[in-house]
Amino acid sequence: MFHNIQRLGFFSRLLDDATAAERYRLVTEQIVHAEALGFDSAWVAQHHFHEAEGGLPSPLVFLASVAARTQRIRLGTGIVTLPLENPVRVAEDAVVLDLIAGGRLEFGVGTGGTPSSFTAFGQHSEQRATVFASHLAQLREAWAGRPLLGGDRLYPVSAQLPDRVWQASFSVSGGARAGLAGDGLMLSRTQPRPADAPHATLADIQLPIIEAYLAALPASRAPRIVGSRSVFVADDRALARRLAEEGLRRSLARQNDPSLAGVPFTLDELIARQDVHVGTPDEVIASLRADRTLAHVTDLVCQVHSVDPPHRHILRSIELIATEVAPALGWAGPSTNNLSSHAPLQAIA
Repeated sequence: MFHNIQRLGFFSRLLDDATAAERYRLVTEQIVHAEALGFDSAWVAQHHFHEAEGGLPSPLVFLASVAARTQRIRLGTGIVTLPLENPVRVAEDAVVLDLIAGGRLEFGVGTGGTPSSFTAFGQHSEQRATVFASHLAQLREAWAGRPLLGGDRLYPVSAQLPDRVWQASFSVSGGARAGLAGDGLMLSRTQPRPADAPHATLADIQLPIIEAYLAALPASRAPRIVGSRSVFVADDRALARRLAEEGLRRSLARQNDPSLAGVPFTLDELIARQDVHVGTPDEVIASLRADRTLAHVTDLVCQVHSVDPPHRHILRSIELIATEVAPALGWAGPSTNNLSSHAPLQAIA
């Protein structure tokens, strides 16, 4: 049974076909547009060095600018690669941003995964899980106003930010870690299939993560689960599929995987391979309803990657999601609640 979506989000990797400055301008416009249409949240990714993977190394700086252009929509990091950051500096920047934004920051974190990025920062990728845990603990201590090394305390502090932490995870163990901490869980738009189950659905992979999260979550903490999904909606089916084919084939080429070279994937195979929901509103509604993971999330967060259509089509897709797709999935419009305040969900049957 499909449960109603409580909150609706927009997510961007800042991959518009433009210069970096223009990417920032366009995505700001997309977030402002999403707020006007009632979206509850907007999230941006952090990526270092790789232009084709993401256009934003400094999400907190960017969101400070977006905060000045918006009033209601909650602003999230999806994610900050915490092992590559100084946790005290991140704690300071997050508090300042949250104050500027009027308490609208949602702080998503993750371990990261590109080994070359770790090398450039003088870190070792194989140690990222250990460093992540240490840095996250230091963040919580700083936000709570506890003494740091040397005895200093953070100023200003935030008693609320620890309740707005989200952990991204590809694994069952990561889901349990987020639950045990009482944090929100962030699920990706797609995931690699395991070698022993190459034809597994995304739900086959993500439902066990949710189960582990719910099992570990303290009874005093209500579940917070983001389901990020690739969603591109257009008025015309042929247009949606043409833009999807262009974008998905670009994405496939960028993977630079020799095993995929020359494989004659059809468009429908590419759509299934990258877990994309694309088409007219009715087609996307049906596609999302078939996604079993979404029966257990509190927040549906839509992104146009890997289609990455031109800006005007992103704006129209945002409109169609807000006015046709999300209402059909039970979304009732913008919530007045903090994303950290959710009614409990039923356990997965």
